[in-house]
Amino acid sequence: MNRVNGILRPLHDNIIVSDMEFGLEKTASGILINSDDGKSSGVHPRWAKVYATGPEQTSVGVGEWVLLEHGRWSRGITYVEENGDEKTIHLADKNAILMASDEKPADVIRSYAVGAGSNVNFNIPGA
Repeated sequence: MNRVNGILRPLHDNIIVSDMEFGLEKTASGILINSDDGKSSGVHPRWAKVYATGPEQTSVGVGEWVLLEHGRWSRGITYVEENGDEKTIHLADKNAILMASDEKPADVIRSYAVGAGSNVNFNIPGA
């Protein structure tokens, strides 16, 4: 994975996200789901936290959580923050945001694994 140091500043209305989960998932009921990155079962939208936005971005803000269509983000790069902490970041396709939330959705559960071209169902408590 590439490493980037310095000050990060997206241009125009671009969005940089972090905190995407690709590894082991745990559902609200405690079921463990193995990593599905790169497999047909991994074809589903993912939540990510908005890390930085360009000056022209008006749809979402830093700190919000966005649900992105599958695969509509760049490969991750390691960004070294000014305080020395490392974070994996991705450039998100701003046109692929399905919804946004002020808080990290804690109880979003994928009802079943889906393949390419399938419809995706989510159980979203309170929706």
